[in-house]
Amino acid sequence: MAEAFVGTWNLKDSVKFDEYMKELGVGFATRKVGNLTKPTTIISMDGDTVTVKTQSAVKNTELSFTLGQEFDETTADDRKVKSLVTIDGGKLVHVQKWDGKETSLVREVTGKELMLTLTMGEVVSTRRYEKAE
Repeated sequence: MAEAFVGTWNLKDSVKFDEYMKELGVGFATRKVGNLTKPTTIISMDGDTVTVKTQSAVKNTELSFTLGQEFDETTADDRKVKSLVTIDGGKLVHVQKWDGKETSLVREVTGKELMLTLTMGEVVSTRRYEKAE
């Protein structure tokens, strides 16, 4: 099921990302840079292991995990979180928990488009990616 997410995805547009980062507690300068970057996300699978690489002019991150197994993650904005990634209804659902807080990052593929929905409390941000040829 996760095979649908495999590929290279380029960010095309973003809605309410600044509000989402603010809700996470990201500082002003980092938010400004975050809003300007147009990252490329590369998702690959090797057996049960999924790797998500995010590349931008500002920062590159790489995250490898096994679906359904909790793991420790240091986020791009330096939060230390407990993460769990599962497949639910064809969506790749990534939940991060830290300091009594929780956010979800839900990826859904439709054709050559990947929609990333970020939710923290009442704030919902969407980021639309297109598959690279």
